[in-house]
Amino acid sequence: MRFSVFCSVFGLLFIAAIPLLLDAENNTFWMLFIARVLIYAIAATALNIVLGLGGLVSLGHALFLGIGMYSVALSSYYGIESGWVHLLFTCLLCLGIGLMTGLASIRTSGIAFIMITLAFAQMGYFVIVSLKQFGGDDGLSIAHHSDFSGLVLDSVASVYYVAWLVLVASVYWIFKLRSAPFGVVLRAGRLNPKRVMSVGLSVRHYQLAAYVISAVLCGVAGLLMANLNAYASPSSMSWMVSGELIVMVVLGGLGTVVGPVLGAVAYLGIEEVFKSYTEHWMALLGLAILAVALAGKAGILGVLRTLFSKCLHASGVVGVTEQQK
Repeated sequence: MRFSVFCSVFGLLFIAAIPLLLDAENNTFWMLFIARVLIYAIAATALNIVLGLGGLVSLGHALFLGIGMYSVALSSYYGIESGWVHLLFTCLLCLGIGLMTGLASIRTSGIAFIMITLAFAQMGYFVIVSLKQFGGDDGLSIAHHSDFSGLVLDSVASVYYVAWLVLVASVYWIFKLRSAPFGVVLRAGRLNPKRVMSVGLSVRHYQLAAYVISAVLCGVAGLLMANLNAYASPSSMSWMVSGELIVMVVLGGLGTVVGPVLGAVAYLGIEEVFKSYTEHWMALLGLAILAVALAGKAGILGVLRTLFSKCLHASGVVGVTEQQK
């Protein structure tokens, strides 16, 4: 746990300092790329609530990412500039749709749960594609960025720091949630739902609450992504985006606090590096993910924790500490 906290604090502080280390005007590409990583890290953290803590494999979380993006795009289309209105629409829509789809999905489990969440996401995708007046397949550009009482998300730097603050708040909240009664019940329900129900607790109610909370947080990530790109596309709701979020969570460390953040950094970073060398980058990306999976079940965080422990043993720090005890 101490190692996870150290990684979280150091990593988030380093990310916050990146714009100061780089000349923002001459390094727009890297600012844009890292802002995108931060937003995907928020979405992966949201999915981790359901997948890592609740044990529910959702292949439809891209639906809520798209809802957040189109909440901004459609509001902007009708001339609404207020970021608070954009946020309200995002939260209400994700809450309502998350509750409706969750009520249907939670009744199932395993493969059935995966397929029904995928079906809902595809329904949302085809609904947006069918709205030709709002761009259809071509998507919808955003003329008015979200204005939060003077804080306008019309630049890469503004989106960058707002995304960083949201990610910090999300990571801290997940850290507290894991040890809170709600999080303990979720994790227990993932391991042994029958035993949890035997003490009078409804696992499904907790899973539904986690699903809805996850949907809202994922929608907030979509709101930020829409402002970053100044564009909303139906492709953001495709099942491939949901699959990428699952890979990020598993790659970083399933059920851990900082794992989804590490997974987002690693996945998007490896993708960007391999793209610059070959057009067959997806094959190399698959091999890299396979290598991490074989290295340890706990993902990148587990590999780092193992290496950290070995370094402590090699330096004699652990041995001295045990002798003092």
